[in-house]
Amino acid sequence: MTAGLDTPDRRGRTGLDRAGRDLTGNPGVAVRDVTLLSCQWYVLRTTTFDYRHRDGHWSTEQRETYDRGNGATVLLYDTERGTVLLTRQFRYPAYVNGHPDGMLLETAAGLLDQDDPETAIRREAAEETGHTIGAVQHVFDVYMSPGSVTERLHFYAAPYGPGTRTGAGGGVAAEGEDIEVLELPFAEALALVRSGVIADAKTIMLLQWAALDGPFGPGGAG
Repeated sequence: MTAGLDTPDRRGRTGLDRAGRDLTGNPGVAVRDVTLLSCQWYVLRTTTFDYRHRDGHWSTEQRETYDRGNGATVLLYDTERGTVLLTRQFRYPAYVNGHPDGMLLETAAGLLDQDDPETAIRREAAEETGHTIGAVQHVFDVYMSPGSVTERLHFYAAPYGPGTRTGAGGGVAAEGEDIEVLELPFAEALALVRSGVIADAKTIMLLQWAALDGPFGPGGAG
């Protein structure tokens, strides 16, 4: 009996080796086998599949995939004051891979868990920034690291202001979160992208969207 296969793992999951076996959308891919490597919290698998190349020949390939679920992120903005609301928190993977202190400036974000993307991002915005947001705008959906990570991230934007502040923010302490909330002038946030201080992909993408097509763009309210 193996946790995650025929007995529940710590999150109550079974059948984790079935992912991908029923895919039929690409006739040039035939999944042969899926091996569960780890399910300590997220799920690491090795998948063996046959792949048909553009010249018609087939080869057998193996890929590792890391499944942490899908997520959502939101850029909170105030066009009247020309500001955005970001967070700063410690990210060990960035720290161990060359970031000076691992403290990244980011837009509020989190995993969907069992929620739909809009519900999830409202939850994360309240937990991380202390703001209960109203209307949200869906911006786009992106595979952030498609070579190895299955996650699809749903991007949103929403206005904030003094009237949306309902809590202190800072994240959920019971989950180990220790999040600082920072309000920055939008122009300063863009300058931090140019200087490399903001080095988080989702944050850069939303700030650039805001400058080109969003609230601070030529057609926006800012």
